[in-house]
Amino acid sequence: MAVRVVVDSAAGLPREIAEELDITVIPLHVMDGEGEESTSGLTSLELTACYARQLERGGDDGVVALHLARSLSSTWSAAVTASAVFPGTVRVVDTDTAGMAIGAAAMAAATVAREGGDLDECEAMARSTMERSETWVYLQQLEGLRKSGRLSTGTALSATLLATKPILRINGGKLELAAKTRTQTKAFARLAEMIVERAEGQPVFAAVQHADAEDAAEHMASTLDEVLPQGSQVLVEPLVDVLAVHTGRGAVGVSVVFTTPPADHSL
Repeated sequence: MAVRVVVDSAAGLPREIAEELDITVIPLHVMDGEGEESTSGLTSLELTACYARQLERGGDDGVVALHLARSLSSTWSAAVTASAVFPGTVRVVDTDTAGMAIGAAAMAAATVAREGGDLDECEAMARSTMERSETWVYLQQLEGLRKSGRLSTGTALSATLLATKPILRINGGKLELAAKTRTQTKAFARLAEMIVERAEGQPVFAAVQHADAEDAAEHMASTLDEVLPQGSQVLVEPLVDVLAVHTGRGAVGVSVVFTTPPADHSL
C-alpha cells in the first residue's frame, strides 16, 4: 500500500499524469446561470467521502490533500473540516495558489509515495514543492476576476484606463500586480526575464496553461525554452474550466517550480 495524494481540478493536472502517478482528482463545480458560468467549491461531505475511499485504497497509510487557496475557494476550509474525521491520517496542505503549482506538488508527493515514502515524507515533499513555486498570470480581460472579488477594482481599472497588459502574481493566495507592459510580446519577454532571474542559473519545471490561447501559450513556452537554464522542462496545457471561468479567454498562466525557495517575496 502507499500514501494517497488528492487534488481538486483547479490543480490543472493533465489526466495522463494523474493516471500514471495514481493521483486522485476531484472536480470542482462549474455551473451555468443566466448566461454566465460560475464556480463553487467542494463540500466537506464530498471531501470526507473522497478521503475515506483513498484511505481504504491506501491501507490507511494516509492522504496528502492539496486544494485551491483558501482565499480563492471555500474548498480549503471544507477540506480541513473533512480531515478532522480522520485525525492524523489526512494532511491538508495550504497551497495559497492555483493551477499547476499545486499539480507539481502533487506529482512530487505521489512520486515519493510510489518510492515507499511515509505520510510525513510525502507531506514534506508537497510543502517543499509549494515553497519553491511561483505562479504568474497574463490576462486579456480583467472583468471576470474583478467581479468575483479576486482582483481589486483599482488594479483592474488602472490597467483598462492605461491600456496596459498586466502580469499578475499569485502571492499568499491573492492576485497582485507584478509588471505592466503595453503588448503581449513585451509581457511575455518581461515574465521570462523575471523567471530567469529567480532561477539563478538552476533548472526549473515550468507549466504554461492557457484559456483558448494555444498560440500565445506556445509563444510563451518557446520563449522560456530559449532562455531557461539547461535541464529545465516546459509543459503546455489548457487551463481547466474552473479557472478559465474567472480568467476569461486569452489568459496565459505560468507556474514554475524552482530549485530553491525564494530569498524573499519581492518579485
